[in-house]
Amino acid sequence: MVKRRTVADWIWTVMLSLLCLVWVYPVVMILLNALKVETAITTGGAFQLPTLETFAGLDNFVNAIQAKGFLDAFATSLVITITSVALILVCCSMCAWFITRVNNRLSKLCYFLFVFSMVVPFQMLMFTLAATADRLKLNTPWNICIIYLGFGAGLAVFMFAGFMKSIPIEVEEAAMIDGCNPLQTFFRIDLPVLKPTLISVGILETMWVWNDYLLPYLVLDRKKYTTVPILIQYFKGSFGKVEMGPTMACIILTVLPIIVLYLFCQKHIIKGVVAGAVKG
Repeated sequence: MVKRRTVADWIWTVMLSLLCLVWVYPVVMILLNALKVETAITTGGAFQLPTLETFAGLDNFVNAIQAKGFLDAFATSLVITITSVALILVCCSMCAWFITRVNNRLSKLCYFLFVFSMVVPFQMLMFTLAATADRLKLNTPWNICIIYLGFGAGLAVFMFAGFMKSIPIEVEEAAMIDGCNPLQTFFRIDLPVLKPTLISVGILETMWVWNDYLLPYLVLDRKKYTTVPILIQYFKGSFGKVEMGPTMACIILTVLPIIVLYLFCQKHIIKGVVAGAVKG
């Protein structure tokens, strides 16, 4: 029995390692091509390692940052991500707290509507959304967070509500006896306890908002504002030729912050998802 378990463990290790390599391979190839000169990529050398003749150093990264307004697009993406994620965390955690504590038919209906919103495809309403956002002037990096709140509320409320059910209501009753009003009870008692789920939802929503292409492309005024995913498509030279080197470098600069964030916080994602989906 011990030998069978050992063999099974080795088999699973090999299979998962191969699967990990499949997922990492595209990122490695993009990084390698970001370090090559343009001719080495376009003449059939995209799958080869850089050599002394094809190694471009950091030239592609410098061109990506300087030539195409990368810093402005990075700042726009940063503003959208921070404001959207902050709004989602505050509003959805308070909404989940209200739903779980009131616990009447109306709150249950609201909860099911939030959950149902996760299965509605974005493509069903994207054209109506674009027209509505333009009419309501929600086409700037400072207020597009309202739209992201609507789309991100489903997952956030689902996870927050699942964890909120595990918090004993007696703790809140004791706080109210000591003189706390409902807002003080939430921010001083419940919110610190929600830390694992807050981190998990924050990371998941950050990955989604930062990498989102379609919603900013439809809603934002692209003559004034450009996010990093939108900027990537503009790396074209004369006669519409795509500049592959700077494009690859821009992709690396785009995914690097999210990869670093995920590596540092991945343990909190697992804790928060388990707490929000199982408890209660």
